[in-house]
Amino acid sequence: MIAALLAGGVLAPALAQQQDPLVLSTVNVNAERENDVTEGSDSYTTKSSKTATKLSLSPRETPQTVSVTTRTKMDDFALNDVNAVLANTNGVNVEKVETDRTYFTARGFDITNFQVDGIGVPLTYGNLMGDLDTALFDKVEVLKGANGLMSGAGSPAATVNFVRKRPTEAFQASAKAGVGSWDYRRLDGDISGALSERVRARLVVAGQDKHSYLDRYEQQRGLAYGVLEADLTDSTLLTLGHSYQRNDADSPLWGSLPLFYTDGSRTDYSRSDSSAADWAYWNNEDNRSFVELAQELGNGWTAKAAYSHVEIESDSELFYVYGTPERGSNTGVFSWPSQYDFRTRQDLVDLYASGPFRLAGREHELVAGTSWSMANTRDHSWYGDTINSPVPDLHGWDGSYPRPNFTIDGGGSDWTDKQQSLYTAARFSLTEDLSLLAGARLSNWDSHGSSYGKDKATRHDKVLVPYAGLVYDLTPNYSLYASYTEIFTPQVATDIDGNRLAPVEGSSMETGVKGEWLDGKLYANLALFRIEQSNLAEAAGVVDGKTHFRAVDGITSQGVELELAGELLPGWEASAGYSYVDIEDSEGNTTKTYTPRQSAKLATTYRLPMAEQLKLGANIKWQDDAYRDYGSGRIARQDAYTLLGLMAKYEFTPQLDATLNLDNLTDEKYLTSFYWATPQGYYGEPRNAKLTVNWKF
Repeated sequence: MIAALLAGGVLAPALAQQQDPLVLSTVNVNAERENDVTEGSDSYTTKSSKTATKLSLSPRETPQTVSVTTRTKMDDFALNDVNAVLANTNGVNVEKVETDRTYFTARGFDITNFQVDGIGVPLTYGNLMGDLDTALFDKVEVLKGANGLMSGAGSPAATVNFVRKRPTEAFQASAKAGVGSWDYRRLDGDISGALSERVRARLVVAGQDKHSYLDRYEQQRGLAYGVLEADLTDSTLLTLGHSYQRNDADSPLWGSLPLFYTDGSRTDYSRSDSSAADWAYWNNEDNRSFVELAQELGNGWTAKAAYSHVEIESDSELFYVYGTPERGSNTGVFSWPSQYDFRTRQDLVDLYASGPFRLAGREHELVAGTSWSMANTRDHSWYGDTINSPVPDLHGWDGSYPRPNFTIDGGGSDWTDKQQSLYTAARFSLTEDLSLLAGARLSNWDSHGSSYGKDKATRHDKVLVPYAGLVYDLTPNYSLYASYTEIFTPQVATDIDGNRLAPVEGSSMETGVKGEWLDGKLYANLALFRIEQSNLAEAAGVVDGKTHFRAVDGITSQGVELELAGELLPGWEASAGYSYVDIEDSEGNTTKTYTPRQSAKLATTYRLPMAEQLKLGANIKWQDDAYRDYGSGRIARQDAYTLLGLMAKYEFTPQLDATLNLDNLTDEKYLTSFYWATPQGYYGEPRNAKLTVNWKF
């Protein structure tokens, strides 16, 4: 459908009138750029995004693929955490190797760049611990391909930017209550408005408690977010905010279930079976404070200074199992209990100015800035005195296992990463129809400290990451684009000896065609991409409960992505996409086979004309088969599968509505991931339901 839309220019009779070039008014588009808030828009797309360059560009004006999950889509399909949002984002794979630690991939590579309001540093270990709640976000933007220009680390997978809710001028408040399968319970509160003529504030709170289809597993989650805006003068805006989230998990998975018996055949566990002990827990806290000062300079120019302080803490007592069970007796599986503490502190400063300038009789846009970040990470492991003890048969296991004394020192880490950067980007209007985006980032990297007895000292000076992109408007509705950027990403991944791998280097290229209709309410994109990398980290195994990696050279990823988002017809919103990726090593052999070569995702809702209080929708996720060869003839395979979800929302009054969500309607049984090089896995959620009642006042 998307390809036909882009290639043929035919959408629907209702859009035919948009082919007249006089319909698109430049004045209107520019005016709407100032407001990129999706809350209350009832839309599945956004007018503008700053993730790529800090310039306020529409998705059509950005020479890379941009996928956006709006507040409306999150509410329609109860996407209450980051995993759910990214699982519903075209071209993104959520690699759930455990219940409370998740990896993310796109275009065949790990997503490590996560930002909040455009500011962030790569994830310390390339994974997210706990489930980050989405109640405080207005939208989630995913910029595909390398983004070294704004993030410093030019990871070629994607950059995920969480855009926080901000205070509103008008008073608004809402409260939500949700119930669902496995004793799911959730409460949300959101209140916003003006405190005085020059001061506005917003408070968002959320609490969630749920059991699970997995035996013994429970999770409690709490969130509080407050933000204050003050107009110091008519041209100066000060913003202060803080968010706090705590996740407490009982009997979480650390690792998961063996995939093979000793005879090489596949194990036959049920979806509810778990390898977690009944005493195990994994608690995570996330604190984020930020200060922003924005100053209008005149003539369309603004300057902004932002400071962010992040503290993430994790405390856990976990139970890992290893070994290969004997078919029949189910012996041969052993324990590796661990007590693990993790702390990271991040300080980030970003200063930049942006605005228009004239050159050669035409108006262009420029952004220039500097950033500084420092992140300190500390962790330590203590192993239980029952390490290497036999574990009972995991089929229907009740988790009974004596809690050990954690007296064996497993070592730990204490290192600091620093980054200093200068960056600039300009959007040159070469002609009425042709624009050039060009920029570069110059960075210094410095790391020092140790991890599990190994020195972490590395330094990279004056690393230049260039960026270039062209956008050519074929018609008022269609554009051709192409972009190129280089890749340089210092790694925290370590080899089997505990040494950091060398930085990833390479290049990322993308070209395609974009379409935009209905004054930006509907957007489509067809992209071709090619990524070349060396020194790429690939999971090579698990020793003492810790994953080690190996560097792989000559990895090439190429493929195609199609995407459509927005209003197809009045009352009909959709977000649809298809992704194909082919990943090869230096000898032309297919690699990273745990990544599905093809996937497709659709989320759509329709408000019935004859009953406007009723909105119906569907959510479909499909992926091609995936497999991993663990050696010795052991190949684990997950056949292609489809997950179907349905939703219905009814508005009883303008203030009161209820939404019912049904997920995995066909009760598909599937393994969540083969991401780890260790032959372990567990099954995804079976059929489940949620009912949410929302009251606005």
